[in-house]
Amino acid sequence: MASQDGTLHRRLGLTDSVVIGLGAMVGAGIFAALAPAAASAGSWLPVALAVAAVLAYCNATSSARLAARYPVSGGTYVYGRERLGPFWGYLAGWGFVAGKSASCAAMALTVGSYAWPEQAHAVAVGAVAAITAVNYTGVQKSAFVTRVLVAVVLAVLAIVIVIGLAGTHSAATALPDRIGPREVLTAAGLLFFAFAGYARIATLGEEVRDPRRTIPRAVMIALGLALVVYALVAVAALSVLGSAGLAQATDPLARVVGAAGVPAAAPVVRIGAVLAATGSLLALILGVSRTVLAMARDRYLPGALAAVHPRFGVPHRAELVVGAMVAVVAALFDLRAAIGFSSFTVLFYYLIANISAATLTTEENRPPRWVPVVGAVGCVVVGFSLPLGSVLAGLGALALGTALYGLARRSRR
Repeated sequence: MASQDGTLHRRLGLTDSVVIGLGAMVGAGIFAALAPAAASAGSWLPVALAVAAVLAYCNATSSARLAARYPVSGGTYVYGRERLGPFWGYLAGWGFVAGKSASCAAMALTVGSYAWPEQAHAVAVGAVAAITAVNYTGVQKSAFVTRVLVAVVLAVLAIVIVIGLAGTHSAATALPDRIGPREVLTAAGLLFFAFAGYARIATLGEEVRDPRRTIPRAVMIALGLALVVYALVAVAALSVLGSAGLAQATDPLARVVGAAGVPAAAPVVRIGAVLAATGSLLALILGVSRTVLAMARDRYLPGALAAVHPRFGVPHRAELVVGAMVAVVAALFDLRAAIGFSSFTVLFYYLIANISAATLTTEENRPPRWVPVVGAVGCVVVGFSLPLGSVLAGLGALALGTALYGLARRSRR
């Protein structure tokens, strides 16, 4: 049951919070982002992964301290509003909704590409509908489903790692050595797409028990586990396929086990990719709908979207609208275009988070001074190192959000 004042239930403990974060990170990102990142960074892929991890750590630390201070739904939309002013909070929320809607579509398309390549878009739309139905019936069921999916996906990735490191490496080929700092930063921006799931924990702040203690711990645990898994998978993939083979693969992890001498494991990896994308899609739609809820409460989006279901205790209208929007994007656009756009807009979201965290005082448990500084600078540098099309599309989305904010302010007057 939802409380009478329309707030959400605090049902999630540390384990469920970590699992939801892992479900968003250790998912389709590692299946989808590894190949385009290798095409940019080549054999410097591990360096790009390290850059993305440092940036993710700074963003996670800033977000966790802010989430503990403001344990309500909305994430950086709330932090920016409280620390910097309504406009910056709104623009962060707009960037999150736009970027993560693209991420949701990318996850759905990954499901379609691995499950039934000839009908990828149709399968993607069906996956969005199914996940929206699961989320509609309550966050506890969502956390349980995510826990099962994370366990299966981690087992599949363990198979890839073991086979990749122990198998034959004779097929490995390298890209020409013409990689510079710009290419490494571009790859870091693409790999950041696979790390951004820890934000799901912060956006669920209103549904977490003891949020001041639980949220920071859950964010750090989930991020650390994801980094270890990603590093091992990247090393295994480079060892078997080399940077050239990895860059050319549309299904890189399935090809790793085949080239390493165990082709019978490829179907298992494909199934794992479908489950990983499903887990990520579930957690992502949860986070986007909660940000829509927070923005609707403040009337920057239609107030009807702020409704909480009296039985299931979830923002059911927000979830239905987000599901419909993601289904449309998944039906019309392709996978790789969604990754670059999502990375740029989400990096802007974390730019606002880091600047907000820099305003915390000692009494408010601020992070070390260098953390938000490195995080903010990193978001700008890595964001503008992404492909030009992604940068222009992201700037266009932010400009549209700014225009809509002006209209909303004028209407409220």
